[in-house]
Amino acid sequence: MLNPLHTNHKNLARGLAFAMALTCFSSLSILPGQAQLNGGINRNGLSGTQKFFAAHPKVKTATIGSGVGTAAGALTGLISGKGVVRGAAIGAGTGASASLVGSSEIMRKHPILRDTTVGTISGAGLALSGTRRGKVKNMGRGAGVGAAMGLALGLLRTGLN
Repeated sequence: MLNPLHTNHKNLARGLAFAMALTCFSSLSILPGQAQLNGGINRNGLSGTQKFFAAHPKVKTATIGSGVGTAAGALTGLISGKGVVRGAAIGAGTGASASLVGSSEIMRKHPILRDTTVGTISGAGLALSGTRRGKVKNMGRGAGVGAAMGLALGLLRTGLN
């Protein structure tokens, strides 16, 4: 890894020159192997993945929520210094469960309860991915703050009309 404190500037200059040359040559269309293609692909059918997600909407919702939660948990773990993979794993579970609660048909009839539950789950997951293992007290505090924020959001969105 390049460290600006090291005095070996020759390797640093070579690396930068190579990166700049690679960037310049990759944008040119004269490189071999790059051909101009005419025409297009016209496909009217659905792929297997699209068919599966169309038949299983809850799996699709959980997958999307898990992806968003993975990114948020990894970022939280990176910022807090508790581990990116650990934060990503906790975030994946949190995101999947929060998205399933948010897409539930029963919870759609009760939007204030839905927002409070999603806030509780999100706050607990955020606190768990940002603290040490075994600190249930911090997870409880995070869940409480998330529940309060979810309740406030639910009341502002629907309850105070």
